[in-house]
Amino acid sequence: MADGRDPGAFILLDKYEAVIGLEVHAQLKTDSKIFCGCSTTYGAPPNTQICPVCLGYPGTLPVLNARAVELAAAAALALGCTVHERSIFSRKHYFYPDLPKGYQISQFDRPLATGGRLDVPLADGTVKAVGITRLHLEEDAGKSTHGETGTRVDFNRCGIPLIEIVSEPDLRSPAEAHAYLTALKRTLEYLEVSDCNMEEGSLRCDANVSVRLRGDTKLGTKTEVKNVNSFRYVVDALKFEAERQAELLESGRPVVHETRLWDSAKGEARAMRSKELSHDYRYFPEPDLEPLDLPAAAREAIREALPELAAARSARFVEAYGLSAYDAGVLTAERPMADYFEAVAERFGDAKEVANWVMGDVLRLANERGVAIALRPEPRPLPPADLAALLELKAAGTVSGTAAKEVLAGMVESGRAPAEIVAELGLTQVSDEAALAAEVDAVIAAHPGEAAAFRGGKEGLMGFFVGQVMRRTRGKANPQLVNRLVRERLAAE
Repeated sequence: MADGRDPGAFILLDKYEAVIGLEVHAQLKTDSKIFCGCSTTYGAPPNTQICPVCLGYPGTLPVLNARAVELAAAAALALGCTVHERSIFSRKHYFYPDLPKGYQISQFDRPLATGGRLDVPLADGTVKAVGITRLHLEEDAGKSTHGETGTRVDFNRCGIPLIEIVSEPDLRSPAEAHAYLTALKRTLEYLEVSDCNMEEGSLRCDANVSVRLRGDTKLGTKTEVKNVNSFRYVVDALKFEAERQAELLESGRPVVHETRLWDSAKGEARAMRSKELSHDYRYFPEPDLEPLDLPAAAREAIREALPELAAARSARFVEAYGLSAYDAGVLTAERPMADYFEAVAERFGDAKEVANWVMGDVLRLANERGVAIALRPEPRPLPPADLAALLELKAAGTVSGTAAKEVLAGMVESGRAPAEIVAELGLTQVSDEAALAAEVDAVIAAHPGEAAAFRGGKEGLMGFFVGQVMRRTRGKANPQLVNRLVRERLAAE
């Protein structure tokens, strides 16, 4: 398929367009499974977090996890869905080694929620409204691992609580699909309903894709691409599959309605099986679970507890703190960072200065040390009150900007208060004009050639002289005062 084009574009883009819908499975942030008390902790030894209920032993009965229902309803309400007063659990039958009951408890014709929308910011600055068809609760299956010695099955994931979020086929490119997933992930993280860790299987995506002639309103034959475990692979898989289908249509061959498996190593999707329809799963209501009833009062209580989401918070940051749209977008990309920024800004009045430090040195140091920017990080090297105290020292002229960066690094390293570090390292800013004038005179005397060049019109040498003074004072000199003294001393001779 390589013809020298941009790899991000479809080969037959001018003639065909992609029609994409995504099915996203997100693990709910609960301590126990959806129908039993087994732990959901990731990384436990295989088959150590199981019981007769999640293994489907005869005679066992599932009991619905109330917290899973609350989290699922919160996600649905935040996505603008109608959360129904009554929903029904069903048995979805299929036979895989990692499904011990021979069926999955899910929801079918009466799901928890339907008819929502997610507004997705696109790269060109526009916002695309993507419809949400449904959001329902279900349990996860186990995990099969295939190797040279055979297949091993770990049932720890059996019964892990999931929500499945099914989009309308509103996406028209892999780039839009990526933007949708990014916006959905951010929403779920802000709600704290899921940690969305794709490496741990907390967020998974199946992609439905078809192609059609541009201008056509009918949907083409779709395929479903599975085993897509990163956003990058979603883009790669959709590009591959859309091009494959377009080339089939261009050559007069039909597209087969099937499920395909994405092979990230080979960069291709291969046929896995014919696509199942709903009747293939032999759905019927789960006889061991009562209908799920969520009265209006319960739904309203969940709605009132919803946090401010990223888009609204970004707009408020622009309005309330006078930040640029870009800065507000960066600060609200993750809820912990937005919380942290606000906690510092409440203590130190200059929100723009706080934003610069959080987005700059604080974020850099956090990334270098592998810790999160959060109100309660573990380990906890930089409480918001301590960063605000450091910015107060800088604003008061107690420390210079250069020294403040050194103090910040010490705070992250040790967890100590900024004033302690300033005192220990002797970083108090020098603002004594007589003392700094002597340092300036010494620098000018040591560099007569540069002094003559500056007086001859080379204004760019100002930075050289200021830098020399700052070096002599180990960065402790007041830079504004140094600038004035350098200019006055050079002009006077």
